[in-house]
Amino acid sequence: MAALEFRSDNCGRAAPELIQALVSANEGSVLGYGGDELTKQLHAHLSELFEHPVKVFPVPTGTGANALALAAVGSPFGAVYCSPEAHINTSECNATSFFGSGLKVTPVHGVDGKIDPLALDAAISNAGKGQAHKNQPEAINLVQATDMGAVYSVSEVTAISQVARAHGLTVHMDGARFANAVATLGCTPAELTWKAGVDILSFGVTKNGGLLTDAIVVFNPDIAKKMGFHLRRAGMIWSKMRFASAQILAYVQDDLWLRLARQSNTSALAIANGIKNLEGVKLIAPVQANELFVEMNPKAVDALISDNVLFYRRGPNLFRLVCRWDTTQDEIAQLIALVDRHRLKR
Repeated sequence: MAALEFRSDNCGRAAPELIQALVSANEGSVLGYGGDELTKQLHAHLSELFEHPVKVFPVPTGTGANALALAAVGSPFGAVYCSPEAHINTSECNATSFFGSGLKVTPVHGVDGKIDPLALDAAISNAGKGQAHKNQPEAINLVQATDMGAVYSVSEVTAISQVARAHGLTVHMDGARFANAVATLGCTPAELTWKAGVDILSFGVTKNGGLLTDAIVVFNPDIAKKMGFHLRRAGMIWSKMRFASAQILAYVQDDLWLRLARQSNTSALAIANGIKNLEGVKLIAPVQANELFVEMNPKAVDALISDNVLFYRRGPNLFRLVCRWDTTQDEIAQLIALVDRHRLKR
């Protein structure tokens, strides 16, 4: 049978609207490195979207967005606190430390990929602030939606930001799936970011129908002053910036980003509803965005692989499914049927 693609939202197609935006931008000559009209429009449009004056820095990758955002708020002897499952801790090859010239990634306990505010407060309080032989607490990294598929509520983001403020730390949000979180909560982008205490956001585009760009959105003007230097040193400033800006503009115009996110969220929820009550199948984390984490007997997982279901295995009996904006109803139905067929294999 044909492969069923559930490995990652990175595997999906780019949304046609973004392709068309690139074609439309490919006319005439304009100043490079952000001196073009589309980039000016991008700053204005995202300032309107976030209800706050922002500086926007398109970058080629989400890893670059995270690492350089944190480099701009940290120091070589600093520490950034995150969940154990956070991408900066598990999947970015220590990029935060590299671009942060030694900035240390420090995991803090929580559930479903979240940081627990009490655990965070204890970790910072016991970090040895002011002691020259200790890394100094400087920043907090929140992943939204989390790397376990859960979503921080506005009140949860606010609670962590309050801990950060009490200790003089900066708050960074890794928003690789920020659109999925906003779509789930039904809140405004402002309510989930700067109004809740977030200083700087990695604004995900690629995983939600984008191609070739994500962005760093800075709410704190003092941080924004440093970003250009970090980006240039890292080789992550677009020379033909208009093409990156055109994609992001198309992404957010007319709420396209939220429509795409709702589609992938709805697909994940449909799968969850189709398998959650089946004997031999267990969802180990809440399905609040577009990811599912599923436990089944190892032989049942093997059988899904044999039937050409594509996913990432996290252990003998644990695997992750990720829905895309272009996941189809037929793919969902086929997956549910195969899970049902194989779930009791021994």
